[in-house]
Amino acid sequence: MRYSPIDQQLFIHNRKRLVSELKPNSLAVFNSNDTMPTNADGTMPFRQNNDLFYLTGIEQEESILVICPCFREEKKREILFLRQPNEHLEKWYGHKLTKEEAKAISGIETVMWLQDFDAMFHHLAVMSGCENIYLNTNEHYRSEVVVETRDARFIEMCKAKYPLHHYQRVAPIMSKLRRVKQIREIELIQKACDITEKGFRRVLKFVKPGVMEYEIEAEYVHEFLRHGSKGFAYTPIIASGKNNVVLHYIENNQACKNGELILLDVAAEYANYNSDLTRTIPVNGKFTPRQKEVYNAVLHVQREAFKMLRPSVVYFDYQKEIEKLIEGELKKLKLISDSHIKNQDPDNPAFRKYFYHGTSHMLGLDVHDVGNMHDKVQVGSVWTIEPGIYIKEEGFGVRLENNVLIGENENFDLMKNIPIEAVEIEELMNS
Repeated sequence: MRYSPIDQQLFIHNRKRLVSELKPNSLAVFNSNDTMPTNADGTMPFRQNNDLFYLTGIEQEESILVICPCFREEKKREILFLRQPNEHLEKWYGHKLTKEEAKAISGIETVMWLQDFDAMFHHLAVMSGCENIYLNTNEHYRSEVVVETRDARFIEMCKAKYPLHHYQRVAPIMSKLRRVKQIREIELIQKACDITEKGFRRVLKFVKPGVMEYEIEAEYVHEFLRHGSKGFAYTPIIASGKNNVVLHYIENNQACKNGELILLDVAAEYANYNSDLTRTIPVNGKFTPRQKEVYNAVLHVQREAFKMLRPSVVYFDYQKEIEKLIEGELKKLKLISDSHIKNQDPDNPAFRKYFYHGTSHMLGLDVHDVGNMHDKVQVGSVWTIEPGIYIKEEGFGVRLENNVLIGENENFDLMKNIPIEAVEIEELMNS
């Protein structure tokens, strides 16, 4: 691993919290993600299932966690199954975890090889008095699953082999547990934010007219990798000129021209935890008066949103208030008028021409982290705040995004050290 070891107590505590949410006489199963193919014998980079990582700290493929709190033998109430290392595997793919190493990472006393899974799972499911089997599914509010997952195949196997058990969804429980971050998790997210800051400051010194968007991408990834990150938390958006009115522009293949703005939605991960930063900067190091006017309007909304996103607020109510703020700023910018607002379609209000996305989402092991968006915002959760104004007819847009820890008495900006004032951006680019 590239990051500093995480104390196993985090994972031990996470498993205890999970057990407290399970019904009596239950077991729960967590599978690693599949290794996904590209073409021929190629594969995509492996990314561990976030719930399995959250409970074990194990990043190795073909791993399974079984938790059976009701089993009479204490040492079999938690079992981690791993692919057994061998000489051939090591020659081709390198070191795989030993039982002792997996125990040290996860705090799980009983580690078994994968070939023993079927027999042991049958024993636990049949002999433990188990009535409920908790299985995992991707129930993220933005999920559009288009491939059959290892979890989906396992669900079908279980139902075929044990049709009279009661099957439960573990996803809502994991969503509840992962929503509120523990101290160590916050430290890891902060580390990702700090690495992102280093990348952004490097880019401020690098950008000039004529540079290619992909060259900026290269500057970021260089800085991220050299500080222990595996790289980007998500596909980077480096959108110059008219590209920055497109929310998910990822081609990053255009030259940055004098007088244009570049929208940089780029951030690092660290130890599988993510940051999520957006800044908008001038290619030549100097905002035009109109660009700065729009920039400061967005910055004003972001700072107001920081005050408003507090415990006991429901996200969708907060979003409506942000939209009112945006509407007011758009009027000041003379992009919409009272007449537009009076005659607007209630289902397609006038502001939506210039602001067409949500202001915030939860952040953690997933960039768009799990959690109930209809529930009240909770102390200890981490959110983005990212308003924007996009003016297609003027050829530019502005979005500004920081990551915020919701505190009991006040929020904490995890990106407070990353430059955001227009004047500061200009000074750094020209120093």
